Amino acid sequence: MTVQPQTTPSAPPALGPYSHAVRAGDWLVLSGQVGLDPATGALVEGGVEGQARRILANIPAILADCGAHLTDVAKSLVFLTDLADFQVVNGVYAEVFGEHRPARSTVQVAALPGGAAVEIEVWAYRPVG
Repeated sequence: MTVQPQTTPSAPPALGPYSHAVRAGDWLVLSGQVGLDPATGALVEGGVEGQARRILANIPAILADCGAHLTDVAKSLVFLTDLADFQVVNGVYAEVFGEHRPARSTVQVAALPGGAAVEIEVWAYRPVG
């Protein structure tokens, strides 16, 4: 199986040497997204809630660039710098995903790139062809 970087014009600028999304067979794997405004590349204001909202707007846009949708997401991983923010992020997550319930893990980490409070990674199953 080849891993192919995907073109993602809707994504904010990358903070390092990585692809926002890659296709690996029938899987689309998105790199973890922090709350960057795609137009400016800056971390959005509004604390953890504002960042979560921006991330959960960026992820569907990146998926769409790759021919996928939120309902194709099978797994998500949420990184928080403070687990006390879990309920806030969970509320935004529930609004965006609606009735779709992918498998999910949530972990607390010491720090995230760019001083972000939250980062979300997703895996989407979207068969080729």
